[in-house]
Amino acid sequence: MNDMNLLIEYLPFLIPAVVIQIGLMVAALIHIFTHPRYRAGNRIVWVLVSVCFSIIGPIIYFAVGRSDE
Repeated sequence: MNDMNLLIEYLPFLIPAVVIQIGLMVAALIHIFTHPRYRAGNRIVWVLVSVCFSIIGPIIYFAVGRSDE
């Protein structure tokens, strides 16, 4: 029961973090699949980075991988 109380206590911090994570990942994946060119790497690499590295992966894609079209 103590674990459930701890989860409920941290829920106001977890929900925004999850929403930000999913939002960034979806935005990165949409951009990856709609644009054919990248500054570094290829589509498969950026999909894996965006999905596997949660919040950091999409940020890395937008900072490094996205081309200047």
